[in-house]
Amino acid sequence: MLDDFFVRAMVAGIGVALTTGPLGCFVVWRRMAYFGDTMAHSALLGVAISLLFDLNLLLSVFAVAVAVSLLLLFLQRRQALSADALLGILSHSTLAIGLVLVAFMSWVRIDLMAFLFGDILAVTREDIALIWGGGLVVLAAVVWLWRPLVASTVSEDIAEAEGLKPERARLLFMLLMALVIAISMKIVGILLITALLIIPAATARRFSASPERMAVFASLIGALAVVGGLFGSLHYDTPSGPSIVVAALLLFILSLLPGSRGNRAEAAANRGVRP
Repeated sequence: MLDDFFVRAMVAGIGVALTTGPLGCFVVWRRMAYFGDTMAHSALLGVAISLLFDLNLLLSVFAVAVAVSLLLLFLQRRQALSADALLGILSHSTLAIGLVLVAFMSWVRIDLMAFLFGDILAVTREDIALIWGGGLVVLAAVVWLWRPLVASTVSEDIAEAEGLKPERARLLFMLLMALVIAISMKIVGILLITALLIIPAATARRFSASPERMAVFASLIGALAVVGGLFGSLHYDTPSGPSIVVAALLLFILSLLPGSRGNRAEAAANRGVRP
């Protein structure tokens, strides 16, 4: 079955969607969309360093994303600038440095479009094993961290008083984000990873009355967007990664239509975890 490139793409894409769903919920609840963009943009710097020093691509991207996260935490504690200003500086700087480094390496031939917008149709069996293996690790970690993450999203003071160590949970959440970005980069690309994190979660929120249900729905909506985007890409001969994001956007727009179940469920969802 995995001999067919389209089937491999679908299996890989669904694996990414199932992983990004729960993480995307916390991104939406905590208003961390710009943080997700920053980590995703830093992936290109990881690619450039990997090529420059002949390192493993996955480990290089993961290491750079972690380094950017830790640098952000350090700068926030210094309180030199507001969080959004720091994120803007780190996001665009890491992307620009990565592009400049790639331009200097004239002896290396790479497809920048594939890194920026994904090349899901080129995934291999090894990629699928990495995506599903890494995804299971991420989901297991999310289940383990679920209570402290939810509690600290509602109130860090309450989480601290209950001994849930919200600071540790936040740091581990950043590491999980870095891992997801590293394994998802080949699917939808550096510039579109955040969309796959945010749009399914935002759609699921309109249909969910509890945080747990929202996490499950976000994964299912993301998987549906992958399937719809791939079939749309096949039918209309459009780029696969952007097509998946467009499919996710269409599902979100449908959830906004008058009379949709999402409109009736939104008030109940808002009684769950709110940013």
